[in-house]
Amino acid sequence: QVRLVESGGGLAQPGESLRLSCAASTRILELYVVAWYRQAPGEDRELVASLFNHGMRNVADSLRGRFTISRDNDQNTVYLEMNNLKPEDTAVYYCNARQYIGTRLEDYWGQGTQVTVSS
Repeated sequence: QVRLVESGGGLAQPGESLRLSCAASTRILELYVVAWYRQAPGEDRELVASLFNHGMRNVADSLRGRFTISRDNDQNTVYLEMNNLKPEDTAVYYCNARQYIGTRLEDYWGQGTQVTVSS
């Protein structure tokens, strides 16, 4: 069982930046992929960014240029840097990790952190 704890959410004004953190209870490189999702009220959960253990990373097309995903292997933490925030970025942001257990891919979720962008 892998525990994921998000932090760093809060209230930001349009144009400001926030950095979310996802701390894992295991070595981050043991996880096949760590990703950030978000879910706005009344909307489906959507993939924001992902970072694979071999280093490949992806950011949703609509967010590329403003959002960046990175990791600190020593801290077992994955970050989501969000710049030039917009009101439409308001959502609960969830950390997700997948880990191979044999040939089976286990899925883990954090509890989520609220990001509110408003003037």
